Amino acid sequence: MPSPFPGMDPFLEAPDYFPGLHGGMIAYLREYLQPRLPEPYYAEIADRAWVETSQRPLEPDLNVLRAEKPSGDAAPNGGGVAVATATRTQPVVVSVPLEERRETIVEIYARRDQERLVTSIEVLSLTNKTPGQQGRDLYLRKQRELLNGRVHLVEIDLLRAGRHTTAVPLGPMLAKTGRLDYHVCIHHFDNAEDFFIYAIRLPDRLPEIAVPLLPGDPPVNVDLQAVFDRCYDTGPYRRRVRYAEVVPPPPLPSEQQEWVDKLLQDKGLLPKPGSA
Repeated sequence: MPSPFPGMDPFLEAPDYFPGLHGGMIAYLREYLQPRLPEPYYAEIADRAWVETSQRPLEPDLNVLRAEKPSGDAAPNGGGVAVATATRTQPVVVSVPLEERRETIVEIYARRDQERLVTSIEVLSLTNKTPGQQGRDLYLRKQRELLNGRVHLVEIDLLRAGRHTTAVPLGPMLAKTGRLDYHVCIHHFDNAEDFFIYAIRLPDRLPEIAVPLLPGDPPVNVDLQAVFDRCYDTGPYRRRVRYAEVVPPPPLPSEQQEWVDKLLQDKGLLPKPGSA
């Protein structure tokens, strides 16, 4: 059964529900991408784990890789061939001029002949956006490494609460997008100054985003709403979520709260005013 909301379901931002949604989004993003990626690209789930005193979180992300030796343009085993097509949603481009800085370092390389990491897709978690959490520190460290390397970074933020975490600076982003509730930030390793932002507001459907591959290969379009809908349909949310309760923090602006109340009343999930 589908979510009562047209896009992101704000009730799923609660700590009881979001970890399951986070894991589902990662798994179904891989499922969505795999048949659409041209050979020799493939998508795989990677793990980032750590141990804390009170909890032991495990946060997978999704990587798009390319085998070193192409096997041709065709995909005999069901792999797709990427064709450049426009997404239904166009991102806002936020340009951040670079200030050149140099440091002298020593690098040691180990040859890798079989695969290359091309794109890292991150669905931000509650710990990623909470100051003082080890998970946030580890995430920001990885983010810096990816931004300084030859890897595209796709960050999907479906949490209204917490500190701004995606790679784009918050001020320049809001100056271009205006108020938003959620967003997707895409950074191309071969275009360091530009961040491609898909701004999402609560009543909006989740966007179709263009996931970049190597220069010369067209991006792969990913319908985030289709991925979210699959997560909701296969998850326990219709049985677990109590839609008669208050939306998890942060509080919604009054106009959004009125919209949520009317939507849930129309769906029969919230009593209408004056009803018994």
